[in-house]
Amino acid sequence: MQPAGNPVAPGPARPYAQLLLLLLLLTLRGAAVPLQDPAVPLQGPRGTDGPAPPSWAMLQQAARVALHFFNFHSGSPSELRVLADVQTGGWQVDPQRGYHINLVFSTESYHLQDGKPRLGKCFAQVFFQNQKPRPAITMTCTGLSEKNRTLQEDHLLYEQLKQMKDALTVGGIPDDYGNIDSSVRPIWDLAVLGSSYVMWERTTQFSYYYPLQLSRVKQWKTSDHAIDFDYTVLLHEFPTQEIVPCHIHLIWYPGKPLKVKYRCEEMQTPVEASSGTEEGSAVAPTEFSNF
Repeated sequence: MQPAGNPVAPGPARPYAQLLLLLLLLTLRGAAVPLQDPAVPLQGPRGTDGPAPPSWAMLQQAARVALHFFNFHSGSPSELRVLADVQTGGWQVDPQRGYHINLVFSTESYHLQDGKPRLGKCFAQVFFQNQKPRPAITMTCTGLSEKNRTLQEDHLLYEQLKQMKDALTVGGIPDDYGNIDSSVRPIWDLAVLGSSYVMWERTTQFSYYYPLQLSRVKQWKTSDHAIDFDYTVLLHEFPTQEIVPCHIHLIWYPGKPLKVKYRCEEMQTPVEASSGTEEGSAVAPTEFSNF
C-alpha cells in the first residue's frame, strides 16, 4: 500500500518527531502490535513510602508483559500474540516487595492477513518487584493454533528468509510512513519475536516498551542452517516517550528454542538468553495448550 500524496523526506533536525509519527501510523494501519492507553505511573499515598493500589492500566501493563513472555517462550513468529482485552484481575500489594497480579485476558493473532483473528485466552500471574525490571510470570494459554500448523507456517517463513541474499543488510523497517514491504515482512516478524525478550526484561510496573522501527538489519550465513541476525530495534518507552536503541543478536530455527543476546544503548554489558532454558524465564514452567 502506497502512501497518499508525494512522500516528503524527513528533516534531519526532527528524528524523534518522525519516529512518533511512525508509531501513530503503525497503530492506525495495523502494521504492528496495537497499543493500549499508556500506563499511568503509580505513586504511594502521600506521606508514605508504600505503593498505591494497582489501577486498570496496571492490569493492562501486566497483560502486555505476560504476552512478551509468551511470545519469547513460544519461539515462533507464526504464533505471535497481541492483547485483545483484559477481562478480570486482582492483586496483592506488598509494600516491601511489589505487586502480585492475577488476571485473565483475551488475545488475538498478530497475523490478521486472512481476516480471521485466532482468539485465545490466558490466565497469568505477574509479579512486579519494586523498582526492578523483568517481572516474574507464570501463565497458561488456551485457544492457540495447532502445533503442526504453526510449525508449517514457521518453515514457510524460514524458507523465505533463507532465499534472501547472504549477508543481507537492510534498514528502515517499517519506512517513515509505516509501510512494511512484503519482501522484508519475515524480517520484521522475526525481529518482533526477538524483541519480546528485551521488552519483557525491561518492563516495570511504571514503564513498558513498543517496537517502533528496525534501523539496521544484517543477516549472517551459518553452517548449521539457522537464521542468524544482528539488528538494531528502536523501542518506544512509555510513559517517558523516549526512543531506546537496542542491539540484538538473534538465532532461530523452526521448532528450536530462540536464542537472543542484546545490549541497549545505556547498558554496559550484554544480556543473553534462550527460550528453551529457565535462564530465560526465572519463573516456573509455563503451560500452553492447543484446542
